[in-house]
Amino acid sequence: MFKRFREDLANVFDQDPAARSKLEVILTYSGLHAIWNYRVAHWFWKKHCFFIGRVWSQFGRFMTGIEIHPGAVIGRRFFIDHGTGIVIGETCEIGNDVTVFQGVTLGGTGKEKGKRHPTIGNDVLISCGARVLGAITIGDHSKIGAGSVVLHNVPSNSTVVGIPGRIVRQNGLKVHAHDLDHTHLPDPVSDKLKELTQQICDLRELVMATRIEPKEGQSKNDAWEAGRYFINKF
Repeated sequence: MFKRFREDLANVFDQDPAARSKLEVILTYSGLHAIWNYRVAHWFWKKHCFFIGRVWSQFGRFMTGIEIHPGAVIGRRFFIDHGTGIVIGETCEIGNDVTVFQGVTLGGTGKEKGKRHPTIGNDVLISCGARVLGAITIGDHSKIGAGSVVLHNVPSNSTVVGIPGRIVRQNGLKVHAHDLDHTHLPDPVSDKLKELTQQICDLRELVMATRIEPKEGQSKNDAWEAGRYFINKF
């Protein structure tokens, strides 16, 4: 366990450029406190000391504002940045090298027993305020954008944004280890609005083009009927 503690501490310096000294990190990083507290509570949980595990977990929640159920399974080099408001459920499974930001919920969607929380693969980044709900799987090397609500499985090497979460990038770029860029993500809503705006502009030009003056011997109604026929064809 103490070897894992040292690895968690070293991981902070790998992930956070603001980390200056071991003493500062040990005393002031609530995310690290929450991870260490979880590892102790999880040790009790595996020994079937469920009450002690829950009490220890609730103490950590009170001290850090981060709730990690002692029954969750979390891999190596798990990093919590800032951390306030994070909730990780009992049957959640998290792989190695996962980064989670403040306000993230890895929760369930019902009252059923058994597996009801997500499984997070290796080297996954979940940005602030994201919700990953239900017994779904997030594939390795994926990114969940800020504020997204993910309700379905996500393949490996994918980027998910929006409510509900939509896969907007998959295997498009080479995946680098510990890629923390969660600001330059595609915006499918903005892209769709731009597309609709362009269609409206095209339609306006078409309507203007169909304002045909009546020819000699042709009534205005006949001219407009010809214009409407042209629009309907569009």
